[in-house]
Amino acid sequence: MTSLTPPATPPAVEVIGMTKRFGDLRALDDVSLTLAPGSFHAILGQNGAGKSTLVKCIMGYHRPDAGRLLVDGHEHVVVNPRQAHALGFGMVYQHFTLVPSMSAAENLILGRADLPAVIRWAEERARLEAFQRRMPFTLDLDRPVAGLAAGQKQKLEILKQLFLGRRVLILDEPTSVLTPDEADQVLGILRELTAENRLSVLIITHKFREALAFAREVTVLRAGRRVGGGPVAGLSRPDLVRMMIGSAALAEPATRAARPGGAVALELETLTVRNDKGLLAVRDASGVVRAGEIVGVAGVSGNGQRELVEVLAGQREPESGAIRVRGEAYRRTRTDMRRHGVFVLTEEPLHNSCVRGMSVAENLAFRTFDEPANTRGGWLVSRRALRRQARSLIDAYGIRTQGPDTRLEALSGGNVQRTVLARELSGDVAVLIAQNPCAGLDVAATAEIRNRIMAARNAGAAVLLLSEDLDELLELADRIVVMFEGRFVYETPRDGADLHTIGHHMASHP
Repeated sequence: MTSLTPPATPPAVEVIGMTKRFGDLRALDDVSLTLAPGSFHAILGQNGAGKSTLVKCIMGYHRPDAGRLLVDGHEHVVVNPRQAHALGFGMVYQHFTLVPSMSAAENLILGRADLPAVIRWAEERARLEAFQRRMPFTLDLDRPVAGLAAGQKQKLEILKQLFLGRRVLILDEPTSVLTPDEADQVLGILRELTAENRLSVLIITHKFREALAFAREVTVLRAGRRVGGGPVAGLSRPDLVRMMIGSAALAEPATRAARPGGAVALELETLTVRNDKGLLAVRDASGVVRAGEIVGVAGVSGNGQRELVEVLAGQREPESGAIRVRGEAYRRTRTDMRRHGVFVLTEEPLHNSCVRGMSVAENLAFRTFDEPANTRGGWLVSRRALRRQARSLIDAYGIRTQGPDTRLEALSGGNVQRTVLARELSGDVAVLIAQNPCAGLDVAATAEIRNRIMAARNAGAAVLLLSEDLDELLELADRIVVMFEGRFVYETPRDGADLHTIGHHMASHP
């Protein structure tokens, strides 16, 4: 073993034959990967392909069952993140790990292993300012993190890793909370740092565009195995799709039926909602969704989308304002939702749309368990009928489960999402409210779910689609509105939508 002091330039890293099992599941199967100094390497794969397992093995969160990790030709056994940090490895997560109430300077020094009990701020400030002068971008060190835009927070996460001496940076879906312009800027900075041989980057992403535009090499995983990859310059999007799912053919987007403007199905009038801290999350939101129309709501996470959906789902009380469905007051009760045909796909369904300790069949039946087809004598629930209904939906939506009696908590995140989608899209939908409906789903399932949403629209449903994926909104929505700090601040028809204009309004508003 060599010294764990990180070098000034990125080390050469080799992952050889990495294997990791969880019980009978082989999550990682003999995967190898090489990072030359200054690499920008993307890992692609469907949900459950082994991407996160691989980087967690590298970072010491998981102990692999087989395989070797070589750093500059020397083998290391990394059993915890502290050892990975000492080797110069750092990780930037999908969601920020900064302390909002602290300044940028305080967040930068917080992770130091040698942080003294008494901080000499004059010395630390001089050190931080000298460090920033060597970086391709700077931040206001005195500004509290809570006041930073999402792109600045992501830059601070990267600065923190570099300040702590990390020279191999692993990023897990780093642009999911950024606008398109912010994402391109952050990835461009990382690419510049790798070109200068100051950093190596290993990025997990589901966005083909980002991999093709910024990475130099790519590795594709499928079912825990490496199935392809190589220099990005020699690969196309169909090549990557073929590796990920075994075929270059994805389901074609559903045909957008030409429909005249339908009647108003969902109407919000000066709706105001508070969040869990009692602060205003939705501010005087007004708008309509017509039958046969998809209205897409764009916005960086945390701008009131979750609270808006929870009010429409009957999970949160509004502060003021009105909600109407088909011209009638919408009271957000189960009876009202059934009468008006309102269906809701909430974000993070395992936390607020399901009961993890109940079976797949029971979760699929939340809307229909008391209907005549599922009862005996009009009041006693028929387990046999629930299982029959569940088997049909499991087959139709490709839910991967051992059977209808499997507890929901035993399913992967993607299959929990499929379960909720099956429940909410299989009824007679008049109004569909969906927040990030394809989160956690692989590329093939995403294409399928988007088809189902478009099919609901074509059948006359009014769809309110809140998504952090602008590609999804541009594909599906008839109109796009931007939500910023709880307000609807910009609207554009799909045909006239400009990605960068939308991104500008997502980041700020006059």
